[in-house]
Amino acid sequence: MKRTLSLLVLVASLSAAAENSVPAGTLSSSLAEWASTSAASPATAVQQFTLGNGMQLIVQPDRRAPTAVHMLWLRVGSMDEVDGTTGVAHVLEHMMFKGSEKLAPGEFSRRVAALGGLENAFTNRDYTGYYQQIPSNRLRDVMELESDRFAHNQWPDEEFAKEIEVVKEERRMRTEDNPRSMLFEQLSATVFQSNPYRRPVVGWMSDLNSMTADDVRNFYRQWYVPAKAAIVIAGDVDVEQVKAWAEATYGQIPARAAVQSKPQQEAQQLGIRRIEVKQPAEQAFVAMAFRAPSIRNVENLDAQDKDALALLVLSAVLDGYDGARLERALVQGQERVADSASSSASIMGRGPSVFVLSGVPAKGKTAAQLEQALRAQVRRVAKDGVQATELERVKTQWMASQVYERDSVMGQAQGLGNYWVMGMPTNADELLVKELMKITAADVQRVAQRYFGDDQMTVATLVPQPRAAGQAPRPAQGAASDTLEH
Repeated sequence: MKRTLSLLVLVASLSAAAENSVPAGTLSSSLAEWASTSAASPATAVQQFTLGNGMQLIVQPDRRAPTAVHMLWLRVGSMDEVDGTTGVAHVLEHMMFKGSEKLAPGEFSRRVAALGGLENAFTNRDYTGYYQQIPSNRLRDVMELESDRFAHNQWPDEEFAKEIEVVKEERRMRTEDNPRSMLFEQLSATVFQSNPYRRPVVGWMSDLNSMTADDVRNFYRQWYVPAKAAIVIAGDVDVEQVKAWAEATYGQIPARAAVQSKPQQEAQQLGIRRIEVKQPAEQAFVAMAFRAPSIRNVENLDAQDKDALALLVLSAVLDGYDGARLERALVQGQERVADSASSSASIMGRGPSVFVLSGVPAKGKTAAQLEQALRAQVRRVAKDGVQATELERVKTQWMASQVYERDSVMGQAQGLGNYWVMGMPTNADELLVKELMKITAADVQRVAQRYFGDDQMTVATLVPQPRAAGQAPRPAQGAASDTLEH
């Protein structure tokens, strides 16, 4: 499952939201209506508890259908690994399906299916998660299964020997056979030099080749402790009943000391960084990453938080809907420079953030020409600002994305889990939307002027190489997500 943070829906899927701007002057009334409908009644309000062993419980009642989503979130991901065992967080996610003291390998999934449920798991830089979507009257059953797996995961070495080969093949298919994935992997390793975000979530192949079963067991014992975990449940449930079940299952797991990740601040960048990635491919590709601030505190935003939000708006102005600035100027314009062009602002995470401009040069155009054209669009905003109608459209679509997410029990649970990982309150969505509405054209112009200098930029260029005789064409799709499914 690929999870897009509620906050980042604006960038990732605005084109799927309403296509037309609202008339000028109606946004404030629309926001007021949104805010009034977002206030939950006591019967549907999110509630958060701390179990006796330190594990968190977050419950979102939603009685519209007799279904529930049960998720276990761990505040541990690839950024918590050490060099030499990269990819171990993701490998452990795979091994969690291979048995416990009570269950044989594969039996967990068979039992969830017998309950009428669907299940999966995911790992990224910041977290690991496991989920089941089941009829709400089987919630207690999956809580017993998941709490047992969390507390008593175990498997024989031969299961690891088989599964590590599965993970290696996943790396080959998702990264090594995808030129753009290879480029973004190299880009991250160049942008981040002292921060663990430099490591790929799937791990370096050399580390996977040398990984042992005990490497995975040690990571499990170190990080899978109650104080690093949260249970998130959304759906047709009674809060007090869920709390009692949680204490009877997860609450019986003994508390253990939690490992504290050491802060690893990224070193100051001292100039442009450039890399070339040579891969068999049909077209060139260019990606530019600019160091950017992150959102850390949604309840009392400081200057860095506000700049991060303004960068999110800038990204949406550039590439947040069909016919946005990059598409109009670079793909559809008379001087067509690109076959495609995009922007993204990854402003939320436990580690540092980046703003990325990327694209595919049009026939007869070079990667260098596209690089300059992309930067020119940001310079245009820095010089001339943005129009009020552009801001209105972006903000309206963001409100729409929040409404759409409420229609999904899974979306509600995912959002709550994501915000818990980031140390944010359960109402972070509402707080962030309200802060977004305060972003002005002057704010967007200011961040366009501030964060796109040469000394903040790393450029990666895909240099197409001829294929070996008989080699099949490699995928042309974009890079694999930083979030890996089981």
